[in-house]
Amino acid sequence: MHYLWLVLKGVLLAFLLVLLAMGGVAWSIVSDGEPPDYPAKADAALVLGAAAWGDKPSPVFRERIRHAVELYKAGQVHWIVFTGGTPVPGYPSEADVGREYALKAGVPMTAMLAEPDSRTTWENLQNAKQLAEPFGIHTYLLVSDPWHMRRAVLMARDLGLAATPSPTRSTRYRTLSARIAFLSRETWLYVGYRIFRMAS
Repeated sequence: MHYLWLVLKGVLLAFLLVLLAMGGVAWSIVSDGEPPDYPAKADAALVLGAAAWGDKPSPVFRERIRHAVELYKAGQVHWIVFTGGTPVPGYPSEADVGREYALKAGVPMTAMLAEPDSRTTWENLQNAKQLAEPFGIHTYLLVSDPWHMRRAVLMARDLGLAATPSPTRSTRYRTLSARIAFLSRETWLYVGYRIFRMAS
């Protein structure tokens, strides 16, 4: 009986330590999602893909596009690189939808590149690098949702990208349930990538 109690205490302690560690990771994800205090500059804004609804960006993707357009108009970047494919053949890619939206917002087509094949964050970054380097683009402001930043920046640096985080100032994940779900997912994905380098 005494042995079983010691085992139970050990299991509970291990569970508590895991919870504390995951809580620490979640807190760092939230902290890294804070907008920078200074107006960073780079060659390009690299917009990570998000869902497109036909030829229109989803609310999440729209916030990313708008932020990239603001960076361009403020002179913080000279290019915008859009990324993201399509889950359904025949539909516009996320990258093409983003570029069309930015074009209507006043960004010239000659200042934009579109990578239309990627489906994951890792592929967004890897394909964007291959596309942009021939144009002399070597530094990036990485544009995505605030709580996506920590994992995305780590992946970018693993790929050799000189990337500075530039999170959107607003997010569509506003309800408590949506924020908890998004943060929980990002925490697990970050830990999985940090330990196993499992790209997604």
